[in-house]
Amino acid sequence: MNNDKVSILQSKDFLKDFEKENVLPFREESVEEEFELKKDDFSASLDHEAFHGIAGKVVKMIEPHTEADNAALLINFLVGFGNLLGRQPHFVVESKKHHVRLFAALVGKTSKGRKGSSWGHIKRILERVDSGWALNQIKSGLSSGEGLINQVRDELDEEELRKSDKRLLVMEEEFATTLRAAERPGNTLTALIRQAWDTGDIRTLTKIPLEATDSHISIISHVTKEELRRYLTSTEIGNGFANRFLWVIVQRSKVLPEGGKFHEENIDNLVEELNSIVKFSYQVGELKKDEQAREAWARVYEGLSEGVPGLVGAVTSRAEAQTMSLYALLDKSPVIRIEHLRAALAVWDYCFSSARYIFGQELGNPIDDDILQALKQRKGNEGLTRTEISKLFSNKRRKEELDQAIKLLIDNSFVKILTEKTSGRPKEKLILL
Repeated sequence: MNNDKVSILQSKDFLKDFEKENVLPFREESVEEEFELKKDDFSASLDHEAFHGIAGKVVKMIEPHTEADNAALLINFLVGFGNLLGRQPHFVVESKKHHVRLFAALVGKTSKGRKGSSWGHIKRILERVDSGWALNQIKSGLSSGEGLINQVRDELDEEELRKSDKRLLVMEEEFATTLRAAERPGNTLTALIRQAWDTGDIRTLTKIPLEATDSHISIISHVTKEELRRYLTSTEIGNGFANRFLWVIVQRSKVLPEGGKFHEENIDNLVEELNSIVKFSYQVGELKKDEQAREAWARVYEGLSEGVPGLVGAVTSRAEAQTMSLYALLDKSPVIRIEHLRAALAVWDYCFSSARYIFGQELGNPIDDDILQALKQRKGNEGLTRTEISKLFSNKRRKEELDQAIKLLIDNSFVKILTEKTSGRPKEKLILL
């Protein structure tokens, strides 16, 4: 078997080859169907592997009755059901526990993406599974760290602490408002969100400290591409807030002038199956990979963990943790098998493609991004000389700053220096690769 590392964009193709070599079935056409997605100017599609098992059943049942994107339906289900299950089941990456909680940002056009309607259908199913959770543990209005921690804070009384529910699903339909609030001086929101994703133990260091241990917080947020690019600051990108989220492009899947009739569908069997998964999850601790999944994961891991350059790399640098999700639990399996890894990687590849579409070929550094924008407006190898680059900034940037920015662009393979012969000193200019 080839021992070359597997890049983040080749993970699914590698698993196909891996399974062929190990005489493993790659798909079961009689059970799984491939969902056709129409994506306007976004060309990526969510592969059918992501709709493995009961997750696919849920989407398949809802799909005829909604204009919402299948990707939105699937992500809403995975995030919502993962929160409902709580923090008992987990998997380990580099000795660090990862519980079945996910943060997702559904990115689309304001109303045409049908982001909100995708959750309504999922919620109808999940509230039948756990009505108390649906009534009390789904909240919105994410604007401050103190507000977040108050929802799952530890009680002073030990008896109350034992009774408290540490699950919290934050449903934030105006994520741009959250991002703007996070910019206020002294706001601890993004720091506590990072803590919530990492360990579930979150605390403030204010005069009146607040603390929440063993919390199980998940987030589903809605935002447009334009809002995201405007309000997601370089600080939030650099400090790791952004890479805790799965970025998911969602668009309108179809036009239903009369609406759908999902409310008339009998979901009793689906609810019964989900209830059995909940009971199973109470008995599970650490989920471990079987031998085939371990071998496949070892091959894929290096490419995932290495990441990619630029702004896309900054917001997707936790791939190796994000890919291991709920699929084993959904199959009521105490071990992660290769089909679960395959499904999780299909979700991750779609999220990576979404991030690449959202954030484009940029580095997240204002000087570099301005240079790239100027280069994109030049034809062919016209490029920019150092003098022209300096003029971009009205000659107000120090030579050292510009040299460092140019070096960063070259090191990350965005540009190269083209040398042209002249009658005098050779002319150097920066051009796009």
